[in-house]
Amino acid sequence: MLLARVIGTVVASRKEAELEGLKLLLLRGCDLDGQPSGAPLVAADAVGAGVGEVVLYATGSSARQTKVTKDRPVDAVVMAIVDLVEADGRPRYEKARGP
Repeated sequence: MLLARVIGTVVASRKEAELEGLKLLLLRGCDLDGQPSGAPLVAADAVGAGVGEVVLYATGSSARQTKVTKDRPVDAVVMAIVDLVEADGRPRYEKARGP
């Protein structure tokens, strides 16, 4: 699994039938503090993530192991929304809490 920040969405009005109903997100890899550090990529969303959130994603054959992506032609899937990243005994990233 890899860390990324959701930086946008991707809309495709014409696509393979197996992709119908999938929400596509634009991700950019990030470091432990949630700061961008990688190239953008498109991933199917299996958990309802939104723009600005830090997520865990998987690529390759692992991307086809969620209920949402099973047997679908995807190479990346968002499979968790990150609440906290702790490293060396201290918090590095913490999701903002609502009011």
